Amino acid sequence: MTHTPTHRWAGLAVLALALSSLSACGPDITNDDSSDAATTGTATTSVTDDQTAPADPTKLQAPTDASPSGEITIWDRSGDLFEVFDAVIAKFNAKYPGITVHHEAVDISAKLQNTLITGTDVPDGVFLDDAYVAGYKDYLWDLSDVLAPYVDDIARQKIDVNTVAGGIYGVPYDLDPGLLFYNETALAEAGIDATRIETYDDLLAAAQQYQEYRPSAKPIHLEQGAWLGQLQLEMYANQFGTSMADPNGQLRLNSPAYLQILTWLDEVQKQGLGTRAEYLTPSDIGALEARDEVFYPWAIWFDFAPQQQLPETAGEWRAMQLPAWEAGGARGGAMGGSSFILPKEGKNSQLAWLFYEFLMFDETGYAAVYGPNDVYPGGINTSIPAYEPAADPAKPLFQPVEALGNQDLWTIAIEAGRAIPGGSPTPTWWDGAVEYLGNNVQKMLDGTMTPQEVLDQSAADIQSNLIDRQ
Repeated sequence: MTHTPTHRWAGLAVLALALSSLSACGPDITNDDSSDAATTGTATTSVTDDQTAPADPTKLQAPTDASPSGEITIWDRSGDLFEVFDAVIAKFNAKYPGITVHHEAVDISAKLQNTLITGTDVPDGVFLDDAYVAGYKDYLWDLSDVLAPYVDDIARQKIDVNTVAGGIYGVPYDLDPGLLFYNETALAEAGIDATRIETYDDLLAAAQQYQEYRPSAKPIHLEQGAWLGQLQLEMYANQFGTSMADPNGQLRLNSPAYLQILTWLDEVQKQGLGTRAEYLTPSDIGALEARDEVFYPWAIWFDFAPQQQLPETAGEWRAMQLPAWEAGGARGGAMGGSSFILPKEGKNSQLAWLFYEFLMFDETGYAAVYGPNDVYPGGINTSIPAYEPAADPAKPLFQPVEALGNQDLWTIAIEAGRAIPGGSPTPTWWDGAVEYLGNNVQKMLDGTMTPQEVLDQSAADIQSNLIDRQ
């Protein structure tokens, strides 16, 4: 596939692998592998005699030492984010000089599952897509206690997707709000003010008006990839506060919300108002550069396209909140996202918690991650922090985006992020559902299935072939 930002595309590709149900035991915070905790799996909170284990040994506790010390192994994917996190280690060590961080670039999708199963050389912390968290939960620490001081200030959607049976299994990293990207220059020439678009019906009307001005245009992006099309469908559904599965993993696909979304997509195709192309493939880029495709409802990380892939129309693009499905409805929906997990068999999970606490909840840490740095001189602008004090519209961590006409994307994305309803953990069968739902949506756009047939057939196949076989 062609590019999203390096860290974002890697995050998407990893979902194509199978998820599994896992189990493990817990560590100590010391480096002595022969300690009682390391051999018995009990979770101690300190090395002193007067402290006792927590009531629930599945929940990680923060270390209580005044000067914690030890070594931790942290896995991240290679690429831009690895370099960003790597540069923050020096600032972390200024606060915690006794903790040595071994930062390793790893093909997580290829290595993590076997590592957790065998229990050999298990890292203390791992960068992981939100969609994997539920499937790995039996191997992971419940982070409810360590996150308790922060949980009320973290985007609800990020807490929800990391919560399984009451436990929280990931430290939220990014929030990926969906936005409507549009070519302001092309639309202005057609007399269209995109900022007046408030609903998806308004978007359809604007596309009709643009096509009247430019007959060659098919103004709205229709994703032709089954996997990304399903991910985008979930963004639309998130605006309704729903998803394919409820918090208990039970299927709820066949619903009025999904029917409304699919009916709208079907109408875009039937009216000839959609450019069907896979995300940023040559045919997609060609239509964007030709100004035939001027509306792109997608995650914030589409802003990579005008910055890197669209030299002819760079500067013409802008972003706004997604349209609502009905007047006054939610104009935010999440599309993707990542978190940090702490495996129970990591030797120093508690010290790894301090590392992630610093990155995400300490102002010095999150400013170094999201703000201007050697990797991103203007700051990372392909997502926003999930921690609300870091997502202050009055204190932007990244600069206006030149390829978006120096638009203040920070404020727009923060507003969109705050409009995102809650979510649910991604079910372990999500990627398997692409064979049914993702492919059936494409059949609908081909004209061989109706929206209701997509729902009926997909729900039946997912239930019988995926859920019932778990």
